[in-house]
Amino acid sequence: MSATKFICPNGQRIRIADCLRSCPNNQRCMFLPTLRAVANSLERNIAEPTVTELISGVRETYLKKTSSYAVDPASILYALQGQAIHSINEQQTHGAIFSEERLKDDITSGQFDLFGKILDADDGVLGDLKITSSFKLMKALGIYKVKVDTGEIYKSGLKKGQPKFKTELRFDGVRDLLDWSIQINYYRLLLEHAGFKICRMYIQAICRDASLRIAAERGIDKPVYIIPINKISNHWLTRYFQHKAKLLREAMATKTLPPICSFRERWGNRKCLAYCAARENCPYAQRLQSQNKEVTSDEFQLSA
Repeated sequence: MSATKFICPNGQRIRIADCLRSCPNNQRCMFLPTLRAVANSLERNIAEPTVTELISGVRETYLKKTSSYAVDPASILYALQGQAIHSINEQQTHGAIFSEERLKDDITSGQFDLFGKILDADDGVLGDLKITSSFKLMKALGIYKVKVDTGEIYKSGLKKGQPKFKTELRFDGVRDLLDWSIQINYYRLLLEHAGFKICRMYIQAICRDASLRIAAERGIDKPVYIIPINKISNHWLTRYFQHKAKLLREAMATKTLPPICSFRERWGNRKCLAYCAARENCPYAQRLQSQNKEVTSDEFQLSA
């Protein structure tokens, strides 16, 4: 199954088909063609689990495949931007460049973005397009913040006598690229199985909030970054995807809810609270939501 309902700005839920036929409110929250584009982007006609689905938590993928859920159309707009960027690039793939081809093996399938002479004269470059936030890009580039003692102290106020600190950026941190690296490396593996030779891999990351002050504060001063991706062991890749695919197949066959997603897959629970489309059907996410509401309510009562 998949998303079957839209969540209106007022919280009302309506079947997608009914929304597209007639808005229940005085005025639509978006233009009708935009809502149609959102609805089309939610349709999945691929039987086997894809590379992207297997990188996600098994429980998340299982719930998206077996249960109906509601989505806020506004939350899909960034995905539409990504699709538009992909389409624009695909239209310009003249010469020795391949684009948007879906390949498959006995484990999964994946659709790479760009392959060929996309950076220089070398025809073995594999590229992946990302539309992302300055926060995600900051982590991907290994940028982090540290507090540095200024040598001064506060002369008044609650912090009187305490040392003053300032925040500085450092650019030598560990690059948080695991999911992107796994994804493009498996595309590499699929291409190699098809007889192609890949010499290098890159992510072209477009920062969607590049013009905002928050991006500059995170050390992101350009709208687009080309990020080299290292090769991951084929043996590790194969075992990783075989394991995830096996867990998903078993869950689908037995109609059994898989274990909760890993801490990394849950983004430290942030995804469960606000970003996972299937969270309303996940007992763990619902428990977190309930606990979060209780904490918020207690904080409100204390501050009242």
